[in-house]
Amino acid sequence: MCSSIVHLMEWIQIISLGLIQGVTEFLPVSSSGHLILISIILGWQDQGLLMDIVAHAGSLIAVMIYFRREIRSMLQSVGAPASSHNQADKHLLASIMLATLPIMLAGVWLADLIELYLRDHTVIAISTMLFAIFLLYADRTAHCQRDEYALSYGAALLIGCAQIFALVPGASRAGVTMTAALMLGCNKAAAARFSFLLSIPTILAAIVYKSMQLSFSHSQLDWSAMIGVFFISGMVAYACIKIFVKLVDHIGLVPFVIYRLVLGGCLLLIV
Repeated sequence: MCSSIVHLMEWIQIISLGLIQGVTEFLPVSSSGHLILISIILGWQDQGLLMDIVAHAGSLIAVMIYFRREIRSMLQSVGAPASSHNQADKHLLASIMLATLPIMLAGVWLADLIELYLRDHTVIAISTMLFAIFLLYADRTAHCQRDEYALSYGAALLIGCAQIFALVPGASRAGVTMTAALMLGCNKAAAARFSFLLSIPTILAAIVYKSMQLSFSHSQLDWSAMIGVFFISGMVAYACIKIFVKLVDHIGLVPFVIYRLVLGGCLLLIV
């Protein structure tokens, strides 16, 4: 009986991990804030690096499936004869690659520093609220109507530089990239789409980096748990992307700002 209860609790934690990863990876809320809050409330231990990789892999597959047409068009444009249609795809692909460079470089240089000094509950709570205020400012003041194809390379690079702040736990990668895209002239739907497309090489780089770390450890494989986290994270992430892209122009970003302020406040009170 006891072992059944333990097994049930493990699966509740696994399902929760998949749900949190799926929801928070692409919405402008803080995944680390949610994971810290639920672990404090329920006393859960960290699921470990392997589960983190699997959860991110589920999210990666979800965003790639959703944007499969855009990805195919961008890849087909490489090496193809120049035309007005594939020129836009080439430009978007180059913008995404350019915007990915800053976080890849910063991630390598700052990973140990962040792990040492910034993985603190108070830091996570404050950054969750602070970057929510920046998101609110962008939502209220940015009224341009450019789409992601019209971003200049300079603007793409600036969005990539803003993405470095996502290394701070609580900042939210989706949140900081959407904030930057809005302030650089994108409409809300385009800011969301560019943020999602930018997540593909970013998450892939994170998976590779974490897999290299994992190769030096001796993690035990629980295949049923890994498959569970992968599918839950992927299905929830796909649903979140689909709903968010359709609704963001109508609902705006203020509900997410309010939610983040409440989440950060709860974290501060609990800690």
